[in-house]
Amino acid sequence: MEERPIIVKRVKKVAGGHHGGSWKVAFADFATAMMAFFLVLWLTATASPEQIRNVQGYFKDPVGFTEGGSPHPVDLEGSASVVDSSSADVADTEIRLEDQRIEELADTLERRQMQELRQDLQDQIEQSQTLQEFKDQLLIDITDEGLRIQIVDRSQRPMFDSGRAQLKYYSQEILFELAKPLSAVTNKLSITGHTDATPFSGRPGYTNWELSADRANTARRALVAGGVGASQIARVVGLSDSVLFDEDDPTAPVNRRISIIVLNKKAQQDIQDKAGRTDPNAPLIDLTAPTEAEQQEARELLESGELLEPREEPDPQQLSW
Repeated sequence: MEERPIIVKRVKKVAGGHHGGSWKVAFADFATAMMAFFLVLWLTATASPEQIRNVQGYFKDPVGFTEGGSPHPVDLEGSASVVDSSSADVADTEIRLEDQRIEELADTLERRQMQELRQDLQDQIEQSQTLQEFKDQLLIDITDEGLRIQIVDRSQRPMFDSGRAQLKYYSQEILFELAKPLSAVTNKLSITGHTDATPFSGRPGYTNWELSADRANTARRALVAGGVGASQIARVVGLSDSVLFDEDDPTAPVNRRISIIVLNKKAQQDIQDKAGRTDPNAPLIDLTAPTEAEQQEARELLESGELLEPREEPDPQQLSW
């Protein structure tokens, strides 16, 4: 009979060593939970009733805050707070600008709009056959009041007949063409008439002041007929020869011109402020009210019947002030 080898198995036993290190992990979890618990107790003790209600509302409805909660339930004067999930990447900021800075930004934006309008007018001049023919009589620039368009007289090609306020036919066409882009803007317009330094002598009592004002008013009527709204006109002025274009040659044809200004907001406000009373509570001095002596004189004339007597008609050629 064959002999089999004897196999001996030896099992080495190792002591547990106080159950290993797993107890440390459990103790750390317990310590963290106790710290969180004491923090909750401390926050509850220091929070106001309103903050506690906000916290309750947040945990009842953390998405919509319909239970009276808030996206910032606890605010401990600079401590962290809950941020709305829709704007988690953008912090709530409040931008405060000084009034002066706001005015500067508004002026910059308006000046940019004036430059764009100037470019639009130049493009219109290049595209319009009527304006292209008379572009040497159109001067466009930007001033403190806004965008200024000047229509000047050239030699052998005046806007008006000599000493008259009636437009030449081509001058009327120029104003009709300019009315199209001007009617599209919301800004008010100022129209000014100018003459050269040659004195007007064709009519007694009628000077370059009256002539320049009449020509400005004629230009206003042409612009309104071309599409500009009547309410868009803010000012119509006649300046005679007080503001010459060519001061070296006061009688030059270029001094006879019509200026159209697309007013900026500041210039428009200045016109309104200067035209009306700045303080409605300030005492008003009415110089048109008759004095007691004038009222007494009027009563005497009425009682005497002198006012009812026919009077001689004035000469139409003479001015009646």
